[in-house]
Amino acid sequence: MTMILRIRDLVKHYDDGNSIVKAVDHVDLDVHQGEFVAIVGKSGSGKSTLLNLIGGLDRPDAGEVLVEGKNIYRMKDEQLAVFRRQKVGFVFQNYNLIPSLNVWENVVLPIGLDNRKVNVAFVEDLLKTIGLLDRKDALPSMLSGGQQQRVAIARAIASQPAIVLADEPTGNLDTKTELEVMTLLKSSVEKFGQTLIVITHDEGIAQTADRIIHIEDGQVV
Repeated sequence: MTMILRIRDLVKHYDDGNSIVKAVDHVDLDVHQGEFVAIVGKSGSGKSTLLNLIGGLDRPDAGEVLVEGKNIYRMKDEQLAVFRRQKVGFVFQNYNLIPSLNVWENVVLPIGLDNRKVNVAFVEDLLKTIGLLDRKDALPSMLSGGQQQRVAIARAIASQPAIVLADEPTGNLDTKTELEVMTLLKSSVEKFGQTLIVITHDEGIAQTADRIIHIEDGQVV
């Protein structure tokens, strides 16, 4: 299997005024292409910091993150921003949709930011997969929470990234919608050949992953 992500001796510490918080403390991790990995741990264990470092949203104090063999922290900020848009799809707990854009516009936004041509057939297939093709002209305010999260998933997948990173993607949803959204996320990623890394505190979601990684005090246990 192809190695899509390689993390070596990754470190990120914070000074919270009283003490040094070891948010990510010498973490090593390998993820293969097409794998679905769940990262679980208590609140404050360092899960979100780790995800932000994998996605290039934050820079580490030390260590390496290699995506498709490229060390992302050797890139300048501008290069890293482009790399992030093209190679990493993000799904957040609070959807992060742009209220003034409709479903279609929200989904293709990252592609437009790169001046890349939108693969219309691919995006239509994606919207069909998430059951929202008939709502592509709707604004986010016209959609339920579950539907908004599906749009966020489609946006993450639309630019055909190497890795989709989801941070508590079902945190704002009820149990039934949560299950639907996770099933959809998993099947979309499988269908479009992507790698999925999900942070969750939900054991049920974690159990559906190919592999579960437990984080405690910034370390993989």
